[in-house]
Amino acid sequence: MAENSTEVIAGGVVLAAAVAFLVYVGQSAGIGTGGATYPILASFRSVDGIGLGSDVRLAGVKVGTITGLDLNSQSFFADVTLSLNKSIQIPDDSAVVISSEGLLGGNFIEILPGGSETSLAAGGEIEDTQGSVSLITLLMKFVGGGGK
Repeated sequence: MAENSTEVIAGGVVLAAAVAFLVYVGQSAGIGTGGATYPILASFRSVDGIGLGSDVRLAGVKVGTITGLDLNSQSFFADVTLSLNKSIQIPDDSAVVISSEGLLGGNFIEILPGGSETSLAAGGEIEDTQGSVSLITLLMKFVGGGGK
């Protein structure tokens, strides 16, 4: 009988540790935070390296995620929907760029806040965008002498 209760207690401890780990991972990834968000739109010439679920950061802090990514058949640009935390209100003259965490890191969208006192409304569009820069293209220009 003592062996069974020891096994049950050990199993309970392992199960509790697994649940705690899953909660920690969910909070770190921003899953299930339950926070209210609002959509912002932006169009990019190139969105290489980002996709649905990629981070949106402001001053290095995650403030949202990418929830929509579509090709605009009129302009042939990529229309991106950013879902930002309601607590973050960005100026309407802000810019967004696709940034990289480093040579081997992933890409994310970085918000560069403007100086306007008017905030961008839900569903508004950020017009000042800069797409991703291809490292291969830059290297080819440098090696091929096209960087003169």
